[in-house]
Amino acid sequence: MIRILDHKDAGFLVQRKTARLEEAERAVAPILAAIRERGDEALLEYARKFDGFAGTSVKIDIRGALSSSFEKAVAAAAKNIRSYAEAQLPREWFVNEADGRRLGQIIRPLDAMGAYVPAGRYPLPSTMLMTVIPAQVAGVATTCVACPNPSPEIMGIAEWLGVTHMFKMGGAQAIAALAYGTETVPKVDRIVGPGNIYVAAAKKLIAGETGIDFVAGPTEIVIIAVDGNPKWIAADLLAQAEHDVDASAILLTTSRTLAQHVADEVDLQLSTLPTAGVARPSINNNGAIVIVDSLDQAVELSNQLAPEHLALHDGSLLDKIRHAGAVFIGPTSTEAAGDYASGPNHVLPTSGAARLRGGLSAADFVKVIAVQELSAEGLTLLTPTITALARAEGLEAHARSAEVRNSHG
Repeated sequence: MIRILDHKDAGFLVQRKTARLEEAERAVAPILAAIRERGDEALLEYARKFDGFAGTSVKIDIRGALSSSFEKAVAAAAKNIRSYAEAQLPREWFVNEADGRRLGQIIRPLDAMGAYVPAGRYPLPSTMLMTVIPAQVAGVATTCVACPNPSPEIMGIAEWLGVTHMFKMGGAQAIAALAYGTETVPKVDRIVGPGNIYVAAAKKLIAGETGIDFVAGPTEIVIIAVDGNPKWIAADLLAQAEHDVDASAILLTTSRTLAQHVADEVDLQLSTLPTAGVARPSINNNGAIVIVDSLDQAVELSNQLAPEHLALHDGSLLDKIRHAGAVFIGPTSTEAAGDYASGPNHVLPTSGAARLRGGLSAADFVKVIAVQELSAEGLTLLTPTITALARAEGLEAHARSAEVRNSHG
């Protein structure tokens, strides 16, 4: 049964669980070190130990086919994802200032990216679309996908997209191989995609040497509604809960009547849900319906939670939202649409990371490089500023590098 709580009793929902991630970091650190030192030899050892791998190379041929009906769905989703990603890309620009400065920026793609596509309890072909398409839009030439047990749909989408490298590997060993490179696996510039706690811990430890999207925890949704169809709201809560027993699904409402109706509906839908074995403990342990005094109070609690997914049944609240991975406005904007087909990315920050950034985008796969060109007159005008700041810092050569160009010597 999902809990119904008063706002004053809901503070524990904001607390983040860090102990398990720290434990996972200790477990994966030796794996990262071994693969960094011994490459393929260590990678194969861990693939056999943790993934049940029986081959001689983790690299697999990218071959697959999609049924006509599934390909139609993939094409429709891919079209929307690609269009949205194209709109996200930063643009090149230049401007000529009157004082002799020509300024601008150029956009250059990363050389290589790695996507982690989970295939544990649920294989996620949609994650292949969400991670590879933005990289392709950005112009990344080398796309590497790691998947411990690729389904036929995942393989079919890999070929359909034109992925350049595919590897049958998972867990921390996959992250290490992509981060450091091995004899078989190219070193990549950024690793993206969801995974279990060991994948998250490995990404955290290699961040800085290789770019990552974010350290992801269990998936989560917050819904803010004062009225609405209890069946719809319950279905959205359960859609999140069925991902993982650690997933979090929370409704914030001012209505005790709606709260009770949604709680009853959650129980009713769980009775026929094939994934209830996962969804029920998630709802029981991490789900909640919180009664708030006002919508402003609901928004403030939501901003404290910084949820991965935020559903606002009242779109007028959007201006007050400061922290969320993705926002879904209106009762017909089910979060599942964003998971698969509406266009925005479903690789999103969790565990409060939405305070720092939004979801994965095409902009994650490019570098914005500043460009500047100064005329002789432009440098002359700037020299007093340059030299004053340089000498304040004790950097005389900096000052002289500007002055020498004005001395005509």
